Amino acid sequence: MRKQKKVIIWPAYFDAGKTRMEGRRVNKNLAVQSPKILELEEAATKLGLEPELVPENAYPKTPWNKGGMLLVEKEDSKEHVINRLAKQVMKARNEAPKPQQQTKKR
Repeated sequence: MRKQKKVIIWPAYFDAGKTRMEGRRVNKNLAVQSPKILELEEAATKLGLEPELVPENAYPKTPWNKGGMLLVEKEDSKEHVINRLAKQVMKARNEAPKPQQQTKKR
């Protein structure tokens, strides 16, 4: 499955709800709550990493959760790619429009 010049990216790497022992690979300040594989694919596309989505694969530490994986171009070290993706996901989440809260009429 592993391809030359590509690295495997799992959503667990970016999950703020996980510890390092559970698979998180970015600092807490770069992690997000419940990252989605499609979110990571979009971030990789924006960074020009030519992502390839494999939707039915499960992270080895949680084989019951088939959240998918992403194969992306390896331009530098895997850690560098992961950190760039984390920053892009954070940026996308910060730019996303917030749902309007309805105020109570009195």
